Amino acid sequence: MSMAAASSSASGMDMGGMGMGNTCKISMTWNWYTVGACFISDSWQITSGGMFAGSCIGVICLVISLEFLRRGQREYDGWLARKDKNMLAAYNARHDLDASSGSSVQNSNGKGPTGSALPAATPVSAPPRVDRMTLLQRQVLRSLLHAVQFGVAYFIMLLAMYYNGYIIICIIIGAFLGAFIFTWDQLLNEAK
Repeated sequence: MSMAAASSSASGMDMGGMGMGNTCKISMTWNWYTVGACFISDSWQITSGGMFAGSCIGVICLVISLEFLRRGQREYDGWLARKDKNMLAAYNARHDLDASSGSSVQNSNGKGPTGSALPAATPVSAPPRVDRMTLLQRQVLRSLLHAVQFGVAYFIMLLAMYYNGYIIICIIIGAFLGAFIFTWDQLLNEAK
């Protein structure tokens, strides 16, 4: 055996400074590795069946948390829309009340109490608008929620890239459970 082949085979077994007994089983093709498999880094090496079961449960919970974050984003956006709608409704109610009380000041000949034609119209103010600082705060919070969602989704994608059948099944189970738990709002909104 040549010296180059011997050094390459030795370095292939080392796998980043780990001894021969602690090598990670990593495959970029479909696999069913359990004990010995590594995910994300060599510190997440599965050393027992219990650790693998815990990892599977953790992956399911991670995907469920992604659906929770998506629901949180929808709830926050809906809360902002309701808040703005209520503010506009209060403005319109106040504006309608001012307009109706101003028109009742005239007497039977269409003249106001001073004999003038109609009372001077009160200036109409513009509908309320959300100030720029509030908009900025809202968008910062929305962007933060999006960034956390993006990070969790990217981490899930990295786990899927190990092509471990058990982990992919756990991702699918987590997606099912997360959608089942956190997407009732969409179903109930469609029924209304």
